[in-house]
Amino acid sequence: MVFDISFFVSIAAIVVMLYCLFLVVSLKARVPGGMIGKKWNFLLTLVVLFTVGYLSTPFFSKIPENILRLIVGFIFFFGAIYVVITVKLIFNIIKELSE
Repeated sequence: MVFDISFFVSIAAIVVMLYCLFLVVSLKARVPGGMIGKKWNFLLTLVVLFTVGYLSTPFFSKIPENILRLIVGFIFFFGAIYVVITVKLIFNIIKELSE
């Protein structure tokens, strides 16, 4: 393992993701069921997936390049899905509050 600036950035990102995972799990009890509850559960799944992906970043120097590209591609893909779900969830909450 190489201890350079990217290693320390990865560690910082892991800490932030673990904090996000804590927040998502702790807020789950306050989220109502229905459409919002389903989307929250999906967001929880994505945060778990991201956390696992971020936990692999310190080991990127040990992973073969083709596997590394696949991991990064999946992180980007599921990141895009996360953004779509989050924006739609916020849109539906605003819509619900404005009625």
